[in-house]
Amino acid sequence: MRKQQQRNEMLNRLQTIERSEHTKKSLEMVEQVLASEEFQRASTIGVTLSRFPEVDTRPLIEAAWNAGKRIAVPKCIRATREMDFRIFTSFDQLETVYMNLLEPIVAETEAVEKDAIDLQIVPGVVFSDEGYRIGFGGGYYDRYLAQFENATLSLAFTCQTGHLLPIEKYDIPVQKIVTEQGVIDCQGEGE
Repeated sequence: MRKQQQRNEMLNRLQTIERSEHTKKSLEMVEQVLASEEFQRASTIGVTLSRFPEVDTRPLIEAAWNAGKRIAVPKCIRATREMDFRIFTSFDQLETVYMNLLEPIVAETEAVEKDAIDLQIVPGVVFSDEGYRIGFGGGYYDRYLAQFENATLSLAFTCQTGHLLPIEKYDIPVQKIVTEQGVIDCQGEGE
């Protein structure tokens, strides 16, 4: 299967990035997001809690809190492959669930409707310059983005971008991809 092969090859490649370089590049991407118009306008931001070798989202979450933004993270509903985004204000409001993922503790967090999220930061493993992506294989974000109408962007190391991807009818591209080297405007409007 082509998607699975591309996903596995990229995850293996990302594992070879030295931790110090990974941290440096992640912080460069965070700085670009913080300076973006999408971030400046957003009052509520949806984001996942990353795990190495993904771009580190923790510094972005902390900077967003410091800027007075509300942060929503997903609780995955495995039976339906849907996500329940919940506002959290402390990393203490998270629990480790299947596959060692961090998710919000429902009793300690507040659900937020999809249309209340101004900026959705979408995870992925491999990206085309048109904003299509190969994620982690669950299809959660493709389902979620089908009814999402606000700003979307992804964080990706440059090596994750510029790939030719098989596109299926339910795939939804992100509007921008932020890399350590700059921003790719997937809608072709220049940056």
